[in-house]
Amino acid sequence: MVTTIIKMYITLIPPILSGMANMAFCKSDLLKSFKKPIDGGRKFVDGKRIFGENKTWKGVIGYLLFNMIFYVIWGMICNILKIEHLNFFYYQHKNTQQFNILIGLLLGIAYSLFELPNSFMKRRMDIVPGKTMNGPQKVFFIFLDQADSIFGLALVVWMFYDLGIAMYIAYVLIGAFTHIIVNIFLYKIKLRKNMF
Repeated sequence: MVTTIIKMYITLIPPILSGMANMAFCKSDLLKSFKKPIDGGRKFVDGKRIFGENKTWKGVIGYLLFNMIFYVIWGMICNILKIEHLNFFYYQHKNTQQFNILIGLLLGIAYSLFELPNSFMKRRMDIVPGKTMNGPQKVFFIFLDQADSIFGLALVVWMFYDLGIAMYIAYVLIGAFTHIIVNIFLYKIKLRKNMF
């Protein structure tokens, strides 16, 4: 079990680093022209925004670029440290720059796409972007806010390594817990306005 958890982290360290780097990137003045909402300010048939102000093209670009860059670097580190056998992506594929760019691209797409349904649902429920709900549903939305992108990331892993449903769910739960820890860290260094 411990070895499996270590493999999970070794496989997905780049998206963790990418998420942190992307938060700093989105707060910077770089590529300001892309800091436009994905929904273009449009509203759904219920008259409410589709995704809201926080889901921007700049964020998507950041997720794509940082995941590709970090996976290429991580591939080199795995090779140097001889830990490729602990990375699920390298079980049936060689650790090459081209393969790592592909993996980074897929992880960036998954990270971005799997955040959108949560944002869409929260707009329907009038939850302010970047915030969660109060009341009994709060725990559910805190979990969903941390796990949404992990559902996508673990699915990308499953495309290249047969996780099975139990390990997929474990990946999501461990990923959500890790996301909470990372958010606390980002809050402490003032890259996040709130922890949850």
